[in-house]
Amino acid sequence: MNIYEKKSIGERIKGNSYVGRGIAIGLSPDGTKAVCAYFIMGRSANSRNRVFIKEGRNLKILPYDATKVEDPSLIIYYPVKIFGDSIIVTNGDQTDTVYDFLAHGKSFEDALMTRAFEPDYPNWTPRISGIIDLNGSGRGDGPLRFKLSILKSADSEGTACSRFFYNYESIPGEGRFIHTYMCDGSPIPTFTADPELVTVPDDIDEFTCDIWDNLDAENRISLYVRYTDIDSGEYEDRLINKYGQEA
Repeated sequence: MNIYEKKSIGERIKGNSYVGRGIAIGLSPDGTKAVCAYFIMGRSANSRNRVFIKEGRNLKILPYDATKVEDPSLIIYYPVKIFGDSIIVTNGDQTDTVYDFLAHGKSFEDALMTRAFEPDYPNWTPRISGIIDLNGSGRGDGPLRFKLSILKSADSEGTACSRFFYNYESIPGEGRFIHTYMCDGSPIPTFTADPELVTVPDDIDEFTCDIWDNLDAENRISLYVRYTDIDSGEYEDRLINKYGQEA
C-alpha cells in the first residue's frame, strides 16, 4: 500500500454505497485558498430527512420535513462554524463543544477529549472533526495548518472511547479525507484508516461535482464545499441538497 498515493475524493468513494459522513480539508493548488468539504449520507427515513441551510457564515442542518422527525439529537447540528480565523467542521454537536472551548482559550484537542462516539448501538458512529487555522498560517508565517480527529468505540460494546488526532501542514493541491464508515454493513463498520490523501483542484465546482457525482445516488443527502482566501478571509461556497434547492 502506497500511503503517498494521491487520488481524487471521487476515486476514493466511487462504488462504495455507504461511507457515511465525510470531511475533507486541504489547500488549493495555487496555495491561496483553504478548502473544506462536508457531506452526509443516510439510510433511514430519519437520517434522510435533512437539508443544509446557510446561517450567516455558518452551516446548519435542519429537517426537510419537520413533521417527520423521529429523533433530532444526532441529526440536527452545525457542521460548520467560524470562530475568529478558525473554521470548525464536524459531523455532530461537538462543533459547539469546540467553539465553546476556543472561546475560553482552550484547544481543539481539549474540547474533543470531553466527547466520545455517538451512542447509536450497535454502530457506535464515530465523531469526526476538523479545524483550519487561518491565523498566521499561510500568511507568510509558514504553511497553512489544519487538524482532523476521530473518536470511536474501542470495542463492539461501546465500553471505552479511542481518540485520534492528526495535525497537518498543508501542501498545495492536496488534502486529507476522513469519513465515519468503511462501507455499508450491519452493524456498519467504523472507519479504521488514517485520513486519506486526496487531490484538491483549483476550481470549486470541479471539486463539488467530483464529490457529489461519486457519492452513492441512493444514499447521498447533502454536500457543502467552501474555498476561503487565506489572506482576506473571503470565501466562495457551494451547497447541494438532495431534498430541496441548491444554494
